[in-house]
Amino acid sequence: MWKQLYISIIIAGFGGGVVRGLVGFIKQFSFKKPKFETLYFLMMMFLSGIVGLLTAIVIKEAGINFDGLKEFTPAIALLVGYAGGDLLENIYKIILKKPSLYELPVGTQK
Repeated sequence: MWKQLYISIIIAGFGGGVVRGLVGFIKQFSFKKPKFETLYFLMMMFLSGIVGLLTAIVIKEAGINFDGLKEFTPAIALLVGYAGGDLLENIYKIILKKPSLYELPVGTQK
């Protein structure tokens, strides 16, 4: 039972990161019309998923409790995975003074 819950949390954390990555990528395409690079897209979604997965694992293992919730569920892991990716993206943008984490490599934009 515990092992199945832990696997669900890992999958949900990864999923939350992927959802965050998709939101960032969709926002990028709504403001600009870059050339779509499939490999780049898949790499960014994978990296976003890894960030979400790691964030969910860290929060779970740290034993951080959310008000009124008795256990860390996959639904919370999905939200934590999304928020972790969002937090890291915004830190990146502030430190490097870049408008987006999801910029295509030089020479691929239209």
